[in-house]
Order: sequence, then C-alpha cells, then structure tokens
Amino acid sequence: MIRAKDLASGQELNWDGQTADVWVDAQDPTAEELARLQAAFPLNRLALEDALEQGHWTRAEQYPEHTFVTVRSFAHPEQPDEFTERVSIFAFPPRTDSPHGAVLTHSRSGTRALGTVWALVGRETVNTAQEVTYELLDQTADGFFLAADALEAQVDALEEQIFRSPRFNPVEPVFDLKHLLGQARRLTTDAREASALLGRQASTAAEQVRYRDVQDSFTRVGSRLDGLRESLSSLLDLHLALQGQRMNEVMRTLTSVSVVFLPLTFLAGVWGMKFQHMPELATRYGYAFAWLTFLLIGGLLTYWFKRRGWW
Repeated sequence: MIRAKDLASGQELNWDGQTADVWVDAQDPTAEELARLQAAFPLNRLALEDALEQGHWTRAEQYPEHTFVTVRSFAHPEQPDEFTERVSIFAFPPRTDSPHGAVLTHSRSGTRALGTVWALVGRETVNTAQEVTYELLDQTADGFFLAADALEAQVDALEEQIFRSPRFNPVEPVFDLKHLLGQARRLTTDAREASALLGRQASTAAEQVRYRDVQDSFTRVGSRLDGLRESLSSLLDLHLALQGQRMNEVMRTLTSVSVVFLPLTFLAGVWGMKFQHMPELATRYGYAFAWLTFLLIGGLLTYWFKRRGWW
C-alpha cells in the first residue's frame, strides 16, 4: 500500500510519482510498487537493502542522495512484550522546486509513531522532511516512555506481591522482566546513537537542537530502564532476605517448642527409671503431681517465650 500527503498543506494525495514537497508512506509494498518508488526517488542501494531486510536494527546514515534512518520500537508499548515494529525513513533535502523536501517511509504495517505523525503533517511545526523525521523519532521516544511506565508498574506489582504472599516465588517473573528490560535498553541505546549521528550531521542549528532534544529523551528513557534493572536485582535480594527471615522465625519457633519440652522430657526420664527406692512411685497422687509439674513448667516457659516475642 502506498499513500501520500502534501507536506505544505497536509492534504492526502493520490501518489502518481510526485517527489516534491510530499510524504510518501509505503507499507508492505508489492514488487511493482517498490519499482515505482525506485523509479521516482533516488534511493541509495545500501539504505534500501537495510529497509527491506527483516529484523534490521536501528541505525542512521547520511548518504549523498538522502538522510536515512531506520528505527525499531515496541509494537505494544502500553503492555511491552518481545514484539517490535520498525519504520525506515528516507529524508530528501529541500531543493529549488521543493522547498519542503520530501520524505519516503517504509514499514511492514505502519507503526504507532508513524500513525501519530501522519496526522500532524501540514501543521505549522511539521511541514518539512527534517521535521517529519524529528517527529517520528520523538514519537518513538514517547513510546519508550510508555513502555518504561508499564514496566515500572509491573516491577511495583511484583514487589507488592513479594510482601503479600510469603509462598510466592518471584524468580521466573523477575527474569522475564529482566529480559524485556534488556531488549528495551538495546532499542533505546541504538535509537540514541542514531539521533546523535543525525544531530552531528545536521545542516542547521535548528535541526541540531531538535536531534539533541530527541537524543536526550532516549538517554532519559535508558536511565529509567537501568534503574528498573537495578530494582529487579534488589527484588531478588529482598526475596532471599525475606525467605531467610521467615526461616529464622520458623527455627525460633521450633527452638522454643524444643526448650518447652526439654525439662518435661528430663522429668519423664527421671521418673521413668526403675529403681526400687523412689518415693514418688509409692505416692498415691504421684501421677497427678507429675502431670501438674509438666503443665506448670510448660505453661510458664510458653508464657515467657510469648512475652519476649520468641514464639
């Protein structure tokens, strides 16, 4: 599918080969549509190969024909998972017959950022090729902020569950989240490096400011993701500490029970000896006296342990 918009007015066009002041968006183009694009735009061969390659990482390059950026992000930033989406941007500089330049974007089925920026074209701040490129990167950074918020909420929920459920084992979900955070960190790092390259190669001060701004956004997202990774490591340490504390409480309880029964066992052993001259054995109320002694000693020890908080 190929669709187009006039950069100056924001009006949608029936694209028939225009290359001046136009944004052409190609989503999963057929071989015939791709041939039409190559015939209309001077696409660098290496850039086109990167755009068509499945699973290509985020990168940016300044070719003689155009600026090229391909950026990968989460397909569902509100609930991030392993699925990603990618858009490749070919930004052509302004020329005499095209003061706004031209933009060609390529993707499999569109992206969240592309859909948002498509609606902005024609407004006062988005009407040149470089502005479209900046907005696509900026919206991608906003998507990473959404992903960071969602991952942070998952980390907080996991922490709460560790405190609320003593039997809950967080090891598997922690490592699943670590995997997602590692993937997000790689994506943001690549996008930041691409933005930095575009900023160094920008032709005007205004473009340099824009790309430094989006680079800073990716940097701040990366810092948040690093903090979340440290929080997950702390959660594992917290889980182990809580398990150790609960084990100590169990051992303290068992020790208290053992101490309660220790003197009772001693007395039972003494009175269980079969010596002939043991006055307690001939006493009429010796059995009751033994039980009374057991209950009294056990009760006093239990009361003492409860009062000290050991049981």
